[in-house]
Amino acid sequence: MDLLDLVQTMWGSCRRWLREITLTEGKDVFESWKDPPPPVYMQFFFFNVSNPDVFLKGGKPVVTQIGPYTYREYRPRENVTFVDNGTKVSALNPKSFVFLPEMSAGDPETDRLTTVNIPAVAVMDVVKSSFLLSSMVSLWMASIGVEMFMTRTVNEILWGFKDPLLSRLKPFKPEVEEYFGLMYKKNGSSEGEFVFHTGEEDYRDYGKIATWNGQSTMQWWSSNQSNMINGTDGGAFHPLISKNESLFIFAADLCRSIHVDFEKDVEVKGIPAYRFSPPLEVLASPEDNPANAGFCVPPGDCLGTGVLKVSVCRKGAPVVVSFPHFYQADQKYISAIEGMRPNKEDHETFLDINPTTGFPVRACKRAQMNILLKKVSGFPQTKYLNDTIFPVMFVNETVVIDDASAAKVRKLLLIVTVVSNIPLIIVGLGAIMLLVLIILICRARQKRNEVKRIDFSEAFPSFPTMAKEDTAYTQVRDKPEDGPENDSNPTQQLKNGPYISMHPIDPENC
Repeated sequence: MDLLDLVQTMWGSCRRWLREITLTEGKDVFESWKDPPPPVYMQFFFFNVSNPDVFLKGGKPVVTQIGPYTYREYRPRENVTFVDNGTKVSALNPKSFVFLPEMSAGDPETDRLTTVNIPAVAVMDVVKSSFLLSSMVSLWMASIGVEMFMTRTVNEILWGFKDPLLSRLKPFKPEVEEYFGLMYKKNGSSEGEFVFHTGEEDYRDYGKIATWNGQSTMQWWSSNQSNMINGTDGGAFHPLISKNESLFIFAADLCRSIHVDFEKDVEVKGIPAYRFSPPLEVLASPEDNPANAGFCVPPGDCLGTGVLKVSVCRKGAPVVVSFPHFYQADQKYISAIEGMRPNKEDHETFLDINPTTGFPVRACKRAQMNILLKKVSGFPQTKYLNDTIFPVMFVNETVVIDDASAAKVRKLLLIVTVVSNIPLIIVGLGAIMLLVLIILICRARQKRNEVKRIDFSEAFPSFPTMAKEDTAYTQVRDKPEDGPENDSNPTQQLKNGPYISMHPIDPENC
């Protein structure tokens, strides 16, 4: 097998394996994508305000974190339909939540907290452009007892309650929803229809979002780049991931795509993984990252590093998102609130992904919801307010691969390792066999060419036997030397011709 054959064999094995990592009916990968087996947990943490009156007078607010209130999250994909000859697949992704008291710090039905009255602030933000209208709404709100802060149960703030202000607005504006909750109507509902690439045409497109609610781009932001729908939904990534690439994720709740970069190598349940996390530039200010200027709406209306105003996709409400406790944000946001203690371990968002398969084996998505509070002309309650990004709640959405799925991934990785190394194994065995053959040939030649050593006495038995060390050999000569002894029988000497003379050697003369 030459080098070209080896490369072609290895590439063929790789392509056959890559075809297994596609969203195709009947494959294990597709079934896991359609109904993820690992349990997902959603934890809600709230910030209870202990001095709202001091804050309204221009003081520094003091908040205390309460929670977690933990829910098991179920997220099967529904209405799964293949389109474009199987190269894409559409699906809804409804999410439902079940409360887990054993993993929670309290009872959401009875625990109460004081936080920003978000419906009131939203109404104030809508009418702020008209002093006359603001003054009228301010008097009306005061007459019905609506204030800047409210005290409600965790369950009400999370899943909804009938708000007195919104209820009175509904007859005048029928499109207004009279119920309010941070997760109102989100239990059992989806974020819309997604169309995903299956990876059939290009494995690098596996799991990428093609369209969301029929649109390939968004219309909220002020630049084409900011409006792009990039990457996957975070549940799947293409195989053969490199440490040098950025992975893109579209987060519908953040109204934008973000990217994560390699941070370090980790291992989860015996599975090697790369940890990816959002770099500082994702939520950097336009001064530090000019590409983020597109997220300023209207253009030029920008916040600092670590926060993102998402009013454009929150029906105009002054909602700002960040990482928990303003992790990676400007110090001014942290210092403005007493009780913020950001740290990497508790507040970083990250994904642990097996680079060979692209399967997420562990993930923590952490995001904080804040409200932008400012002075509003016509509302006396805001007269002494300092502009503040006020924290309300943050979520910690976590998932770790289950034991059964981990065993399947380990088995798949073993198969991939063996299959990818078969050509090398064949070449190695061929080299060993060639070496053995060469050795055998050399040994056979050596035996054929070897001359047996024969004892001289065995070849010429007529000579007296002497020890080898007692025998010396003299030069062959044509005639005997002149001397008395040789003259006695010259005829005999000439008749014998040349000869070899052998005589004992005296050991003492050696």
